[in-house]
Amino acid sequence: MVAPRRNPLEESHVMNINIIGTGHIGKLLARGWARHGHTVYISNSRGAQTLVEFASEIGAHACNAGEHLADADVIVVSVPQCRVPTLPEGLLESARADAIVIDTGNYYPRHRDGKIAQIEEGMLESVWVEQHLKRPVIKVFNNIYAAHLDQMARPQGAGDRVALPVSGDDARAKAVVFGLVDQMGFDAVDAGPLSESWRQQPGSPVFVADFNEAAVQLALKSARRERSPEWKATPNSPGTFDQPA
Repeated sequence: MVAPRRNPLEESHVMNINIIGTGHIGKLLARGWARHGHTVYISNSRGAQTLVEFASEIGAHACNAGEHLADADVIVVSVPQCRVPTLPEGLLESARADAIVIDTGNYYPRHRDGKIAQIEEGMLESVWVEQHLKRPVIKVFNNIYAAHLDQMARPQGAGDRVALPVSGDDARAKAVVFGLVDQMGFDAVDAGPLSESWRQQPGSPVFVADFNEAAVQLALKSARRERSPEWKATPNSPGTFDQPA
Protein backbone atom coordinates (compact mmCIF):
# COMPACT_ATOMS: atom_id res chain seq x y z
CA MET A 1 0.00 0.00 0.00
CA VAL A 2 1.34 3.41 -0.96
CA ALA A 3 1.45 6.01 1.79
CA PRO A 4 -1.40 8.54 1.62
CA ARG A 5 -0.70 11.76 -0.24
CA ARG A 6 -2.00 13.91 2.64
CA ASN A 7 0.80 14.86 4.97
CA PRO A 8 -0.10 13.40 8.41
CA LEU A 9 1.79 16.29 10.05
CA GLU A 10 -0.27 19.06 8.45
CA GLU A 11 -2.48 19.61 11.48
CA SER A 12 -0.07 18.51 14.20
CA HIS A 13 2.01 20.58 16.58
CA VAL A 14 5.72 21.05 16.13
CA MET A 15 7.30 17.84 17.33
CA ASN A 16 10.21 17.15 19.63
CA ILE A 17 12.62 14.85 17.78
CA ASN A 18 15.59 13.28 19.54
CA ILE A 19 18.27 11.82 17.26
CA ILE A 20 20.76 9.44 18.85
CA GLY A 21 23.73 9.09 16.52
CA THR A 22 25.13 11.80 14.28
CA GLY A 23 26.69 9.96 11.40
CA HIS A 24 25.79 11.00 7.86
CA ILE A 25 22.13 9.90 8.08
CA GLY A 26 21.54 11.29 11.57
CA LYS A 27 22.96 14.69 10.65
CA LEU A 28 20.92 14.94 7.46
CA LEU A 29 17.69 14.04 9.27
CA ALA A 30 18.46 16.60 11.98
CA ARG A 31 19.10 19.32 9.41
CA GLY A 32 15.98 18.50 7.39
CA TRP A 33 13.55 18.34 10.29
CA ALA A 34 14.97 21.41 12.03
CA ARG A 35 14.40 23.27 8.78
CA HIS A 36 10.72 22.28 9.02
CA GLY A 37 10.44 23.83 12.44
CA HIS A 38 10.64 20.77 14.67
CA THR A 39 12.56 20.96 17.94
CA VAL A 40 15.51 18.66 17.29
CA TYR A 41 17.96 17.29 19.87
CA ILE A 42 21.10 15.48 18.70
CA SER A 43 23.54 13.31 20.62
CA ASN A 44 26.46 10.98 19.97
CA SER A 45 28.87 8.79 21.91
CA ARG A 46 31.44 11.58 22.27
CA GLY A 47 29.33 14.03 24.24
CA ALA A 48 27.26 17.15 23.68
CA GLN A 49 30.30 19.44 23.46
CA THR A 50 31.30 17.84 20.15
CA LEU A 51 27.95 18.79 18.57
CA VAL A 52 27.45 22.37 19.75
CA GLU A 53 28.77 23.99 16.57
CA PHE A 54 26.78 21.76 14.21
CA ALA A 55 23.62 22.09 16.30
CA SER A 56 23.92 25.88 16.23
CA GLU A 57 24.45 25.83 12.47
CA ILE A 58 21.23 23.90 11.75
CA GLY A 59 19.02 25.23 14.53
CA ALA A 60 19.06 22.08 16.68
CA HIS A 61 20.14 21.41 20.28
CA ALA A 62 23.18 19.40 21.34
CA CYS A 63 22.73 17.03 24.27
CA ASN A 64 24.11 13.84 25.77
CA ALA A 65 22.54 10.50 24.86
CA GLY A 66 19.52 9.91 27.04
CA GLU A 67 18.77 13.56 27.72
CA HIS A 68 15.49 15.22 26.68
CA LEU A 69 13.81 11.89 25.95
CA ALA A 70 10.88 12.36 28.32
CA ASP A 71 9.28 14.94 26.01
CA ALA A 72 10.28 13.32 22.71
CA ASP A 73 7.54 12.61 20.19
CA VAL A 74 10.00 10.81 17.91
CA ILE A 75 13.30 9.14 18.80
CA VAL A 76 15.70 8.19 16.01
CA VAL A 77 18.40 5.59 16.66
CA SER A 78 21.00 5.99 13.91
CA VAL A 79 24.09 4.17 15.13
CA PRO A 80 26.12 1.29 13.61
CA GLN A 81 24.45 -2.06 14.26
CA CYS A 82 27.41 -3.29 16.30
CA ARG A 83 27.10 -0.27 18.60
CA VAL A 84 23.47 -0.88 19.58
CA PRO A 85 24.42 -3.15 22.53
CA THR A 86 26.80 -0.46 23.81
CA LEU A 87 24.06 2.17 24.14
CA PRO A 88 23.42 3.09 27.79
CA GLU A 89 21.39 0.49 29.66
CA GLY A 90 17.76 1.54 29.91
CA LEU A 91 18.35 4.37 27.43
CA LEU A 92 14.68 4.79 26.53
CA GLU A 93 13.15 4.15 29.94
CA SER A 94 12.32 7.83 30.44
CA ALA A 95 10.61 8.13 27.04
CA ARG A 96 6.83 8.32 26.84
CA ALA A 97 5.00 5.10 26.04
CA ASP A 98 3.66 6.63 22.82
CA ALA A 99 7.00 7.98 21.60
CA ILE A 100 7.82 6.73 18.11
CA VAL A 101 11.21 5.04 17.75
CA ILE A 102 12.83 4.96 14.32
CA ASP A 103 15.67 2.56 13.44
CA THR A 104 17.74 3.65 10.42
CA GLY A 105 20.38 0.93 10.75
CA ASN A 106 21.67 -1.99 8.70
CA TYR A 107 23.75 -5.06 9.47
CA TYR A 108 27.06 -4.94 7.60
CA PRO A 109 28.91 -8.02 8.89
CA ARG A 110 31.75 -8.07 6.36
CA HIS A 111 32.22 -4.30 6.22
CA ARG A 112 31.84 -2.96 9.76
CA ASP A 113 29.81 -4.93 12.32
CA GLY A 114 31.40 -8.36 12.43
CA LYS A 115 29.30 -11.40 13.19
CA ILE A 116 26.10 -10.94 15.18
CA ALA A 117 25.05 -14.52 15.82
CA GLN A 118 21.31 -13.92 16.26
CA ILE A 119 21.05 -12.06 12.97
CA GLU A 120 23.15 -14.65 11.17
CA GLU A 121 20.76 -17.30 12.52
CA GLY A 122 17.74 -15.53 11.06
CA MET A 123 16.60 -12.81 13.45
CA LEU A 124 15.66 -9.67 11.54
CA GLU A 125 17.95 -6.70 12.02
CA SER A 126 15.32 -4.34 13.43
CA VAL A 127 13.77 -7.05 15.60
CA TRP A 128 17.23 -7.47 17.12
CA VAL A 129 17.35 -3.70 17.66
CA GLU A 130 13.90 -3.79 19.27
CA GLN A 131 15.08 -6.40 21.75
CA HIS A 132 18.03 -4.24 22.80
CA LEU A 133 16.03 -1.03 23.02
CA LYS A 134 13.02 -2.75 24.62
CA ARG A 135 10.75 -0.61 22.42
CA PRO A 136 8.92 -1.21 19.12
CA VAL A 137 10.66 0.42 16.17
CA ILE A 138 9.79 1.69 12.72
CA LYS A 139 12.45 0.88 10.10
CA VAL A 140 13.12 3.57 7.50
CA PHE A 141 15.96 5.57 5.90
CA ASN A 142 18.10 2.41 5.81
CA ASN A 143 17.94 1.72 2.08
CA ILE A 144 19.30 5.00 0.69
CA TYR A 145 22.83 6.33 0.46
CA ALA A 146 23.37 9.35 2.70
CA ALA A 147 24.55 11.39 -0.28
CA HIS A 148 21.31 10.59 -2.09
CA LEU A 149 19.22 11.46 0.96
CA ASP A 150 20.94 14.84 0.76
CA GLN A 151 20.87 15.36 -3.01
CA MET A 152 17.74 13.61 -4.30
CA ALA A 153 15.05 15.30 -2.19
CA ARG A 154 12.18 16.59 -4.33
CA PRO A 155 8.86 18.38 -3.70
CA GLN A 156 5.61 16.44 -3.63
CA GLY A 157 4.46 15.49 -7.12
CA ALA A 158 7.89 15.70 -8.77
CA GLY A 159 8.20 13.10 -11.50
CA ASP A 160 11.61 11.95 -10.30
CA ARG A 161 10.77 11.77 -6.59
CA VAL A 162 12.35 8.75 -4.88
CA ALA A 163 10.27 6.57 -2.53
CA LEU A 164 11.45 4.94 0.69
CA PRO A 165 10.00 1.79 2.30
CA VAL A 166 8.68 2.02 5.86
CA SER A 167 8.25 -1.14 7.97
CA GLY A 168 6.56 -1.33 11.34
CA ASP A 169 3.62 -2.60 13.35
CA ASP A 170 1.98 0.60 14.63
CA ALA A 171 -0.32 2.33 12.13
CA ARG A 172 -0.32 5.63 14.05
CA ALA A 173 3.46 5.67 14.23
CA LYS A 174 3.73 4.87 10.54
CA ALA A 175 1.42 7.76 9.64
CA VAL A 176 3.69 10.19 11.47
CA VAL A 177 6.80 8.67 9.89
CA PHE A 178 5.22 8.95 6.42
CA GLY A 179 4.94 12.68 7.06
CA LEU A 180 8.53 12.93 8.23
CA VAL A 181 9.71 11.09 5.11
CA ASP A 182 7.71 13.55 3.01
CA GLN A 183 9.30 16.49 4.80
CA MET A 184 12.71 15.10 3.87
CA GLY A 185 11.63 15.22 0.20
CA PHE A 186 10.69 11.59 -0.47
CA ASP A 187 7.56 9.49 -0.91
CA ALA A 188 6.85 6.76 1.63
CA VAL A 189 5.72 3.24 0.80
CA ASP A 190 4.22 0.97 3.44
CA ALA A 191 6.50 -2.08 3.42
CA GLY A 192 4.35 -4.02 5.88
CA PRO A 193 4.97 -5.11 9.46
CA LEU A 194 8.43 -5.26 10.98
CA SER A 195 8.40 -9.02 10.33
CA GLU A 196 8.61 -8.12 6.62
CA SER A 197 11.48 -5.64 7.03
CA TRP A 198 13.88 -8.11 5.43
CA ARG A 199 12.43 -6.88 2.15
CA GLN A 200 14.42 -3.63 2.53
CA GLN A 201 17.63 -4.96 4.08
CA PRO A 202 21.04 -4.87 2.34
CA GLY A 203 21.09 -7.04 -0.75
CA SER A 204 17.36 -6.71 -1.40
CA PRO A 205 16.11 -5.30 -4.74
CA VAL A 206 15.04 -2.01 -3.12
CA PHE A 207 18.35 -1.44 -1.31
CA VAL A 208 20.12 1.73 -2.59
CA ALA A 209 17.99 1.54 -5.74
CA ASP A 210 16.42 5.06 -5.70
CA PHE A 211 13.10 3.81 -7.09
CA ASN A 212 9.79 5.64 -7.36
CA GLU A 213 6.67 4.38 -5.54
CA ALA A 214 5.60 1.84 -8.15
CA ALA A 215 9.09 0.41 -8.53
CA VAL A 216 9.53 0.17 -4.74
CA GLN A 217 6.33 -1.85 -4.48
CA LEU A 218 7.52 -4.27 -7.16
CA ALA A 219 10.95 -4.55 -5.59
CA LEU A 220 9.48 -5.33 -2.16
CA LYS A 221 7.33 -8.09 -3.67
CA SER A 222 10.29 -9.67 -5.46
CA ALA A 223 12.61 -9.69 -2.43
CA ARG A 224 13.95 -12.95 -1.02
CA ARG A 225 14.48 -13.34 2.70
CA GLU A 226 17.69 -15.37 2.55
CA ARG A 227 20.85 -13.32 2.71
CA SER A 228 23.31 -13.67 -0.12
CA PRO A 229 26.90 -14.63 0.85
CA GLU A 230 28.16 -11.06 0.45
CA TRP A 231 25.85 -10.00 3.31
CA LYS A 232 26.85 -12.80 5.69
CA ALA A 233 29.77 -12.82 8.10
CA THR A 234 32.90 -14.84 7.41
CA PRO A 235 35.55 -16.06 9.89
CA ASN A 236 37.59 -12.95 9.02
CA SER A 237 34.80 -10.39 9.47
CA PRO A 238 34.75 -7.48 9.75
CA GLY A 239 36.90 -5.77 7.19
CA THR A 240 36.14 -2.30 5.88
CA PHE A 241 33.72 -0.86 3.36
CA ASP A 242 36.60 -0.67 0.87
CA GLN A 243 37.84 -4.16 1.72
CA PRO A 244 35.05 -6.30 3.20
CA ALA A 245 36.19 -9.50 4.89
